Amino acid sequence: MKFNYGKIFLLGFGFFGVSVIWGVYNAFVPIFLANKFNLAPAWIGFFMTLDNIAALFIQPPVGAWSDRLRTPIGRRMPFILVGAPVGAIAFGIIPIAAVLPLFVACTSTLILSMALWRTPVVALMPDITPSPKRSQANGIINFMGGIGAIISFLVGASLYKMNPAFPFWMGSGLVILSAILVFIFIKEPKEYETGEQKPALFASLREVFSAPDKSALRLFLAIGAWFIGYNAIEAFFTLYAINHLGLEEADGARLLGHLSLLFVLFALVSGFIGARFGRRRTIMTGVALLGLLILGIFVMPPATLTIVLTSLPVLGTVPVISLFLMLAGIAWALININSLPMVVDMVEDLRVGTYTGLYYLFSTLAAIAGPIINGWIVQLTGSNYNNVMLVAPIFMALAFFLMAGVRRGEAKVL
Repeated sequence: MKFNYGKIFLLGFGFFGVSVIWGVYNAFVPIFLANKFNLAPAWIGFFMTLDNIAALFIQPPVGAWSDRLRTPIGRRMPFILVGAPVGAIAFGIIPIAAVLPLFVACTSTLILSMALWRTPVVALMPDITPSPKRSQANGIINFMGGIGAIISFLVGASLYKMNPAFPFWMGSGLVILSAILVFIFIKEPKEYETGEQKPALFASLREVFSAPDKSALRLFLAIGAWFIGYNAIEAFFTLYAINHLGLEEADGARLLGHLSLLFVLFALVSGFIGARFGRRRTIMTGVALLGLLILGIFVMPPATLTIVLTSLPVLGTVPVISLFLMLAGIAWALININSLPMVVDMVEDLRVGTYTGLYYLFSTLAAIAGPIINGWIVQLTGSNYNNVMLVAPIFMALAFFLMAGVRRGEAKVL
């Protein structure tokens, strides 16, 4: 198996499409729920977890299913060709849904279709990448995903000011284009690793819990911990920007774009750092840095966080909070780029899709818990949106402790 940078960049268009969709969704759907449908914060928090609840039941078994599937176009590609267009159509209808039942129907269709193809498109990376290069490859894929996030936040914020539907229509078009590019340019391996029948998803999960070596369990629990912290903030950040910082509706999405920009710029570097200094050490550095940065945002007053430092092309105004978010983007890259390669390098290639599914099982459970926790915290503290920054530092500390005991998952020697 040869490593081809060009092929990995092309594969990254799949993750690019996913990131555009969820960037726009997370930035603007909470605003629709609050302003158009007048939902309370706790209900908004619950609604923003519906995609993760669906993913919890769909993505892990789909990953295991894609390991076993054999078709003329590959084992991963059929999921992409079905999920992407259905999701794109539903996504385009969301902003023009005038009544809550139609809005829920569109978001539900989007959620189900996106859950169908996310795990297979991510599992393609280890399918076509040798173990020692998987951190670098994941860096490239997340680089492409980060570009998608930047487009969704920065371009989406500008389009939202013109018409709230425009960011959604942009996302629909880009996800269709992304799926077409992956289908045309990425050819799955014709030969698959063979061997004895391997445990299916939930058998593999029982194996993780019962194994004498707890490295896999500690890694999966750490993944859950840092995703609780990160998703708890992401789901409420635009409302935090409006209600705590006093910014306009589109500004919260623009600030998230600043985080995504540094994530993109550091994604490739993070892969090389993980390969050079070790994935576990790199992840622990990112976890500690991210927890401290979010704690800093929590303790600083809004008047300080919103001081404008400069104005830049594309980025617009850069307030103090942008510096924290940009550094958080670097920290998130150190964590996120190296975690999936650690997971898939704990098992043989025949089980890559299954363990990718387990990765999404734990990250999805966390993504369900985080917004719900923060929704209740905001509601129980009289809609004090600064408290959305309370959860992350606690869970980053827990993730740091768990990662300290991980002893496997570094690159395999070929």
